[in-house]
Amino acid sequence: MAAVDELEGIFIGQNLYAQRNGASKGVAMDGKAHTQESASSSSLRSIGDGANTPAIPEKKETPKSFSIFLVQLLIAVLIFRSFVFAPFSIPSESMLPRLMNGDLLLAAKWPYGFSKHSLPFGAPLIPGRVLAGEPERGDVVIFKHPVDGVDYIKRVVALPGDRVAVEGGQVILNGEVLPLEPLSDLAIPMSPNTGCGWGGTEEQTASGGLICRYTQYRETLPGGREFDVLDFGLTPGDSFSPTTIPEGHMFVMGDNRDNSRDSRFTARSGDAVGIVPHDLLVGEASIILWSSEGSAVWYNPISWFSTVRWGRIGTLL
Repeated sequence: MAAVDELEGIFIGQNLYAQRNGASKGVAMDGKAHTQESASSSSLRSIGDGANTPAIPEKKETPKSFSIFLVQLLIAVLIFRSFVFAPFSIPSESMLPRLMNGDLLLAAKWPYGFSKHSLPFGAPLIPGRVLAGEPERGDVVIFKHPVDGVDYIKRVVALPGDRVAVEGGQVILNGEVLPLEPLSDLAIPMSPNTGCGWGGTEEQTASGGLICRYTQYRETLPGGREFDVLDFGLTPGDSFSPTTIPEGHMFVMGDNRDNSRDSRFTARSGDAVGIVPHDLLVGEASIILWSSEGSAVWYNPISWFSTVRWGRIGTLL
């Protein structure tokens, strides 16, 4: 106990001496110490209590680092668009009732393999078609036009080796007539991007709006896959001589049968597509991402949302 009391006396004596002889200096030293601690406490405490540990400098954004980020982002988007999903807009009504003018859809890029048509601007970086997959009857496919290379969308009806014909508007596949079940009429609201095409009947609703009414059927493929089509009576496209689809090709048709220039007609630039080679496949239509009736204006943000066809968003194809 005596030793402890003696040590305490020494410490007390030192403190009293400091207070009498260097109070102002001690305060200044004490203030400086507090200032240093305040300035560096955040960095020191984050890495430890060592007094000699250097603070980690904060990284600052520079034009170079931001440019690198943008390049990396662009590369990631290009890879995703080329090999996973890509957006496509529908500019016509040849795939009614499934797809409408003003729909924006996502197409899966991997189901049929990859080629130069998978890449932006058709960059010739992929030889032929790698990891090739074949379409199935009923698939809604996006492909390049055999003549002008423009993107087209149609439904696959016949595959290599199939013998296909059309008589009186009905498809005959390998000698069997595809069943057509009559449905109630399709009524589509008219809008700036959706008029009343040939074969439709324009009507006014009780609320004063306009609709276009179409005759609608359900067609069933071998194996039970079914989808809705429109048909308005006999037209030149309702007759197609029996033809066997060659290897590596597909016979495609629009669901809007009398308003589609498809494999029933000879391929011409800006017109029909003929029998389409598999090598021109781009992807399989998967889901409707967005749909608008076309009356939105850029200076009215409310119209960006009031003109959306909300019920179509998320529809699987």
